[in-house]
Parts: sequence; C-alpha cells; structure tokens
Amino acid sequence: MDIMNQIYARAKADKQRIVLPEGTEERTLKAADRLLADGIAEIILIGNPDEIATLAAANQLNHIAKATIVDPANHDKKEVYTNLLFELRKSKGMTMEQAAKLTEDPLYLACLMIKNGDADGEVAGAQNTTGNVLRPAFQIVKTLPGISVVSGAFLMFMQDKKWGHEGVMVFADCAVHPNPTAAELAQIAVSTGHTTRAIAGFEPKIAMLSFSTKGSAKHEMVDKVVEATRMAKELDPSLLIEGELQADAAIVPHVGQSKAPGSEIAGNANVLVFPTLEVGNISYKLVQRIAGAEAVGPILQGIAAPINDLSRGCSAEDIYAMVAITANQAIGIKASK
Repeated sequence: MDIMNQIYARAKADKQRIVLPEGTEERTLKAADRLLADGIAEIILIGNPDEIATLAAANQLNHIAKATIVDPANHDKKEVYTNLLFELRKSKGMTMEQAAKLTEDPLYLACLMIKNGDADGEVAGAQNTTGNVLRPAFQIVKTLPGISVVSGAFLMFMQDKKWGHEGVMVFADCAVHPNPTAAELAQIAVSTGHTTRAIAGFEPKIAMLSFSTKGSAKHEMVDKVVEATRMAKELDPSLLIEGELQADAAIVPHVGQSKAPGSEIAGNANVLVFPTLEVGNISYKLVQRIAGAEAVGPILQGIAAPINDLSRGCSAEDIYAMVAITANQAIGIKASK
C-alpha cells in the first residue's frame, strides 16, 4: 500500500478544498476530523452548524473547528449560487424560485461551490444514492473537454507483486457505463490513463481487453475494441495503449510475447480497460475475492472536477482515503490545464 502513502503525501503537500455535503453524517464527521488533524485537505462541511457542533462534541472530534462549515439554508453566497444555477439551467426550464430551492440541497450546493471556484472537489454518498450524487454533477460541473462519458476506475492492490506495477493495477470501467460505444470506450481508456498518472503515480500501460488478440477472432464486439484503441491513441498520443488483447496476453509476459510479438504492453499491462461494465464489474470482484486483492474505488473520472461517490456501507476510513484520492485528482486536473 505504498501508493496510498504517496497519495496522502501528495495531498498534504498541495492541500485542496474538498467539500463534504453530508456534513451531519457521523462517519463523514469522523473522517473529516482525522483529515483535518493529519493535514490531508482543507475540509468544507455542509450542514447545520449547531448539529455539526453537537455531533462533534458527542464523538470527541476536536479538529472539526478547523473546517469551513456552510449552512445550506443560510449562507453568504446563496444569491450568487442561485443566480449561477439559474443561468446554467434556465434553458432547461428552471425558474429562479426552483434554483433558490435547489441551492439549499447540499448535493447541489457542493457542485455550485465547485463550479464557482470555491471548492476543488467533492466526496459524497454515505447517505445518498449514486444517482442523487451524480445528477447535480452532470447538470452543473459537467464533463472534461473532449470527454462525454463518466466512468469508474478501481485501484487493485494485488498480493502478488509480479502483477501490474509492483502489484498495483487499475481496472475500468467497473462502475458506471454499461455498454460504451467505441468512441466512449476510447474516452474511458484515456481517462483511466490520466487517473493512473494522477492517483497511482506510475506511467500507464493500457490494455484494451477482448476475447481476441490481434485478430485471432472476428466479431463486432472485437471490432469495437479495435476501433476504440485507434481512437484512444488519437485522443492522447502520450499514452501507451494496445488492443485488442485477451487478458492473458495483456498480463502474462510469455503469453504476450507469443500472441502479440513486438508489443510494448502485451504481457506487461498495468491498466486494464474492459469492453463493457458487465465484464469490468465481474472481473474486479473476482480478482478481489479469489485473489485476495484490495480494491479501492470506484474513482469517478471524466467529470470536469473530481466528484466521488461512496458506498452507503462505507467506513470513516473509506471516506478518509477517498478524500485524499479526490485531492490528488484535483491536483492532476489543475496541472493539466
């Protein structure tokens, strides 16, 4: 888990403003307290200040006072955010009254803070569904230039260090987009390459997976991966991307040499891009359970600013790690501008 220590160190060295819209949720408050104590990020909590103070005292959270606390019902920038939301959504029929009401929704407020430049990233989902977390993100923050699809990557920490980059691999998409087109799959590959650089800190070797290696099988599903590989290389020529490859050709050196001789990536891939969500989700769970890998994620990618969704069964430790990851994404996005 040396990479997680690197993630924490990078976050400490360049503190980002991370907003937690579920500011009155106990696990979130415990994570925030530790994040502030450790200096991982500047924390913005959205919630009733009195309720936050009461919960902090009851749980002996002594660092919450260092957070910026924003009351969604009563804050200095309510008019600013209302006008911003109205301008963004008036073409969709939103009225000023509707905008004013939505600015009191912590999930909308968090995204408006990001859009207005008052926060660098968001982590939510301990209390809210994925749909509720992502809806305002799509409406307000939107996607990165050249990217139309949001996807989810997992850091996979293998017990056997021979896999990937010293035992670390990145899998995508395992969380969001069910059946991407070739163009969307290309965007997922490029987004995952950028995530790997920003979060994992190593140079990605991206394998576009299929049930065929270099034309060994013919099918429209193979054609999609071939076309996605071509498009991904055009989208970002700086990335090492190879496809189509079967899983063994991607990660086992002697198989890669046999099936795709001369390839820079075959047999040595550290990033696996799956052709559909079905394949990706099944694969990461199998590797997690059968191989005993630790899966960290999903890390959402493709949004113009980092917004990450938690499982409602998450722990305070999960929230702590995801805030640090979100901070690293924010650092990476700023560096690329």
